[in-house]
Amino acid sequence: MDMPDIRTLLPHAGPMVLLDRVVSADDENLCAEVRIRADSLFCVAGEVGAWVGLEYMAQAIGAFAGHVARKRSEPIKLGYLLGTRCYECTRPVFTVGTLLRIHVKRVLQSESGLASFECRIDDESGQIASANLSVFQLAEDAQIPEQGSL
Repeated sequence: MDMPDIRTLLPHAGPMVLLDRVVSADDENLCAEVRIRADSLFCVAGEVGAWVGLEYMAQAIGAFAGHVARKRSEPIKLGYLLGTRCYECTRPVFTVGTLLRIHVKRVLQSESGLASFECRIDDESGQIASANLSVFQLAEDAQIPEQGSL
């Protein structure tokens, strides 16, 4: 099965799309790739800080949500990263030339839009980072409260 262009699955534009492509996707999982390049956003002196791995994971979750919406013929919606438990990475930086594979697996999703994902990042040697991310996506008919109304 051909995978759609990742830019069609995310509500991001231009350089804010950090991932290169979707490798695979199904009803509970998605795998995406990014090759670290000298012109990658957040790349300084040939390195991207490992903390950016959290955003790679979040964007892979966003691509998963876009994939699900696309299968249902629904619009792509904004999602929010609420937090993570124990982001662990075996290195402080990702170096230029490294190919990263970001794997996300939905483990919980409520009707309210809250969800939890198990995430990991692999390179050529195997797993190098992991985290559980909590995310939120508004229901299509929900309204964002105005500031000060909560």
